[in-house]
Amino acid sequence: METGLILAVGMLYAAAIYCMLRRSTVRLSLGLVLLGSATNLALFTTNKVTRSGPPLLPKDGMLAGPVADPVPQAFILTAIVINFGMLALLLVLVHLAERTVGSDEMKHLNTEVPPPSVPHE
Repeated sequence: METGLILAVGMLYAAAIYCMLRRSTVRLSLGLVLLGSATNLALFTTNKVTRSGPPLLPKDGMLAGPVADPVPQAFILTAIVINFGMLALLLVLVHLAERTVGSDEMKHLNTEVPPPSVPHE
């Protein structure tokens, strides 16, 4: 099972790099989303996929059963929230750039755009 997850991480990283090397800002943002998802899956894979014993034993010494390690899950949840915030900011920037320049290609972003005309009062 871990081998399949490792292959999925590699394929997600490859797709992310492919998307980020394109000239479109929309594909760049898609590549960054895939990069964040690949990193989350890599963090998940570093944890044991199988369950292990509890980190603390009760006073009677009886094992409660297999439990999952909560630290990697907290890291992944934090990374998902950060990735979502980054995606929201990036989509707003891409939308504003496309609205201002009129294209989503990177080569058009280097052109100088005249400032909007403000009526004098």
